[in-house]
Amino acid sequence: MALSQILTSHIEKAINELFGVTLEKVELQATRREFEGDITMVIFPLLKLVKSNPVELGNKIGQYLADNSEIVDRYNVVSGFLNIVIADAYYVNFFNDIKEDENYGLLSPEPGDKAVMVEYSSPNTNKPLHLGHVRNNLLGYSVAEIIKASGKKVYKTQIINDRGIHICKSMLAWQKFGNGQTPESTGLKGDKLVGNFYVEFENDLRKQAKPIFEAFVKGDFSLDKTNNGEKLSGFNTEIQKFTAMRDDKIAQLDFEKITSFDSELASEIKNGLESGSTISKVFSAFRKNAQDDLVKSKPFKEVDALLKPIISLEDKIDGLVSEINDAARNNTEVMQEAKEMLRKWEAGDAEVIALWKKMNQWVYDGFATTYKNLGVNFDSYYYESNTYLLGKDVVEDGLARGVFFKKEDGSVWIDLTDEGLDEKLVLRSDGTSVYITQDIGTAIQRVKDYPDVGGMVYTVGNEQDYHFKVLFLILKKLGYDWAANLYHLSYGMVDLPSGKMKSREGTVVDADDLMNEMTATAKQISEELGKLEGYSEEEKNNLYRTIGMGALKYYILKVDPKKRILFNPEESVDFAGNTGPFIQYTYARIQSLIRKADFDFSAPLSSADVVLHEKEKTVLKLIAQYPEVIQNAAESHSPALIANYIYELVREYNSFYQTVTILGSEVETEKIFRIQLSKKVGETIKSAFALLGIGVPERM
Repeated sequence: MALSQILTSHIEKAINELFGVTLEKVELQATRREFEGDITMVIFPLLKLVKSNPVELGNKIGQYLADNSEIVDRYNVVSGFLNIVIADAYYVNFFNDIKEDENYGLLSPEPGDKAVMVEYSSPNTNKPLHLGHVRNNLLGYSVAEIIKASGKKVYKTQIINDRGIHICKSMLAWQKFGNGQTPESTGLKGDKLVGNFYVEFENDLRKQAKPIFEAFVKGDFSLDKTNNGEKLSGFNTEIQKFTAMRDDKIAQLDFEKITSFDSELASEIKNGLESGSTISKVFSAFRKNAQDDLVKSKPFKEVDALLKPIISLEDKIDGLVSEINDAARNNTEVMQEAKEMLRKWEAGDAEVIALWKKMNQWVYDGFATTYKNLGVNFDSYYYESNTYLLGKDVVEDGLARGVFFKKEDGSVWIDLTDEGLDEKLVLRSDGTSVYITQDIGTAIQRVKDYPDVGGMVYTVGNEQDYHFKVLFLILKKLGYDWAANLYHLSYGMVDLPSGKMKSREGTVVDADDLMNEMTATAKQISEELGKLEGYSEEEKNNLYRTIGMGALKYYILKVDPKKRILFNPEESVDFAGNTGPFIQYTYARIQSLIRKADFDFSAPLSSADVVLHEKEKTVLKLIAQYPEVIQNAAESHSPALIANYIYELVREYNSFYQTVTILGSEVETEKIFRIQLSKKVGETIKSAFALLGIGVPERM
């Protein structure tokens, strides 16, 4: 039983015997560093039941605990807070109970417990995995491992988007420009080869679309093959109207106010307008780099309000220009060819299907290598080519039961306005499904495939927040009890110092290249430190991979999933501070210490044998928190809780290591206990890092 639970029962008994009342909930928290104590009880909730001075109440409870509980050594009261000092004997006995437990903190599923399915990765088969996929995979894998450690059975899965126009783009480009190239003939991983042809297609498409777009914006629709001239003309009229309104507002803009707020911003806006940029882009860049306190300030809000009407008009213009550009792209010969290929795929054309299977297999083989190097795995795979028709029968059933309704054009919708959302299309008027229809069907199919599943976690970027709100509500309204246990593991995007990644332009950070770069950086730093005497080349290379991947994974996972990340590879491979290599180095230091211990340290020590140093007690308190941290991380679906917990443990252990003598102690019991404690810290580091998918080196 956790210390908090034990102490809570003692406090409840004290309150009942002292005051004859029952407190609904005992509120405990860690004692603040400036006060003596291990755990603090908040007295204020008790004042609702017992009319008294909070200090007097605290002293009465504290004295009762000191007199009647073996685990409480002493106490002090500060205002309405009772700071409790736990007896050394409790920590020593606790340590003896767990020091030989190799699975300390980890629970196994109870018979009959429902399983959890965690979906992550879910790539498209038209390009290799990139940095964004890396965050997705690391988050999904780690959350699955944490949920498993919390005592649940877990299935890891992904759905692969292996169909659609984006796949046909790569296939068509390979036919046009590939000259029969294969992964074997080029020496490229299959996913990279296919990704190259996706970029080739987009380059060709842009080239063909440019003159059409330029004609459209001039009002010349002679190149339009889709009979959309009237619509495009309307777009041009709207652009002219909004541009005139925007220019009028810019002419009236109070630059003095902007200058008084930030002269550099005012200058950048003027320069941007002269160079053909937009206020939206300039102000967005300024806001991205601004400090939080500045964004919350009154002057910022005034400037924001000043620029907002102009930015709103610019967004409308950009949207209309984008519509015209999309129309131009759709009128290109190459896009028409891609659509025809998709039509043939849907019709089951043997030649197209054969090419599709061949190129997809190249990608799957490439993905398998990336997943192996990334250290993630899956229990099952779902393919959109098999699932895209799922859900239509569910919609028909839901329509009959009044969950959905049909509009005049025959399309089927669900009304979620009572949930604060809006109406959502689930079946087009021609009977074809939309993405959410497939997701409904896939979720139901997964429970059919794995009947013990009682909940699912979807690891998908935060741009899909609304989609998953709708999906989960629909499944609840359809009456599936497991729908109450669906969770969207929403995460922020990953930026680079150079800016956002763009798949169409081939400017993404390739996952394989990133992993190689991390390993190379780890190699460079390790060689500069010069502590690898006696290592074979194989041992060195394994060490570089362990350090490099540990740096990458820890840097990404230590951040709350919901937050956006600015990823800096060099910063992540640092042997000091809150980094993976720093924690790995501490683990290796502990293993070195254990190897140097030339005496038997296996014997248990009683509380009578050990007088705890303050630093030892601090480390023990943190070790005691590990099971609770796992449960909290599982509940909140946040590997960051594990990452930052283990950093705190390592930081306190290093403080202990530097403060007390371990192998050089002249007191035999001190030596034994400190080696035992160090060993357990090492085991906890290894266990926690395993939950993050990070390895630890025995030597560094």
